[in-house]
Amino acid sequence: MTTFSNRVEQISISGIREVFEAAGDDAINLGLGQPDFPAPEHAREAAVDAIEAGKADAYTENKGTVELREAISRRYSEDLDLEISPHDVITTAGGSEALHLAMEAHVDEGQEVIFPDPGFVAYDALTKLAGGKPVPVPLREDLTIDPAAIEEAITEDTAAFVVNSPGNPTGAVSPREDVEAFARIADEHDVLCISDEVYQHFVFDGAHYSPMQFADSDNVVVVNGCSKAYSMTGWRLGWVTGSTRRIERMLRVHQYIQACTSAPAQFAAEAALSGPQDVVQEMSDTFEERRDLVVDGLEEMGLDVPTPKGAFYVMPKVPEGWVDECLSRGVIVVPGEAFGEHGEGYARLSYATSTEELEEALAIMREATEAVR
Repeated sequence: MTTFSNRVEQISISGIREVFEAAGDDAINLGLGQPDFPAPEHAREAAVDAIEAGKADAYTENKGTVELREAISRRYSEDLDLEISPHDVITTAGGSEALHLAMEAHVDEGQEVIFPDPGFVAYDALTKLAGGKPVPVPLREDLTIDPAAIEEAITEDTAAFVVNSPGNPTGAVSPREDVEAFARIADEHDVLCISDEVYQHFVFDGAHYSPMQFADSDNVVVVNGCSKAYSMTGWRLGWVTGSTRRIERMLRVHQYIQACTSAPAQFAAEAALSGPQDVVQEMSDTFEERRDLVVDGLEEMGLDVPTPKGAFYVMPKVPEGWVDECLSRGVIVVPGEAFGEHGEGYARLSYATSTEELEEALAIMREATEAVR
């Protein structure tokens, strides 16, 4: 008899998707992690030029074009003073595939993967698909993950721990001392640190740091991509970087599930990474203004709101019934438990939408708050 794998039976459709499907077509969507900016014009033109010249018709190298990987390498040098060899980069179908490669290449059946709770929904699911055992770790009151909590959760069965700064769904940014501690833990305990840095360029308070800047071993791999920084979610262009031996193992997975990323997307990404970066700063400045608008509005309602220092999400503590009340009034917000057990009692809102829609949504949420109190 045909059956399904235990791995796939352990996971389900994302709770975020369930919220979307329950809402009306005219609802204000504060649930989507999609910047409301166009992709850079020079990136679009690069893809069109490549298509018209016939350059995008064939497979590229498994890792991606040399030119794209060189552009990624230059960004690390300019942005973080990190020297990354283009040889040690695999371009992927978004950051999601990059996470999948890291899990599949490093996690054996029954091994443990530690990650933040609440955290990005893929961490739990991809751990299970790799045959691993999820070990969610609750966050601090400010919604950052405590290095001490990670260290306490490590056992002889731990294969990896995931950190995400700036964070989804929290918007939290780990301070330098915590990021240095992540690197130390990876070194001293000989476990892999998977650092999800897709919101790297959206830091409003403080600065972005990567564990790769501080690690003495090669026990750090970094996931990133163009989706958020350049508003290119639909292009599905991400990457993973790490040491040569780790990249070689991840490439073994990538070559069989993907072969190579979309060629037109690679040409677009190369242009985005190599061209003017003012669009990134423009988005960051706009998101910071929207953050202040949303945080002030939620606090005026009497909600407890840990102030996000990055990304474009805010995660207030909300009264029972608040999420459903918002949904019934046409504002899509995501219940915190969609991101893990410890997200219960919170809701995630994305402010990657227009100021006008945010102001309208805040007025509706104010009414919803009054209705459930």
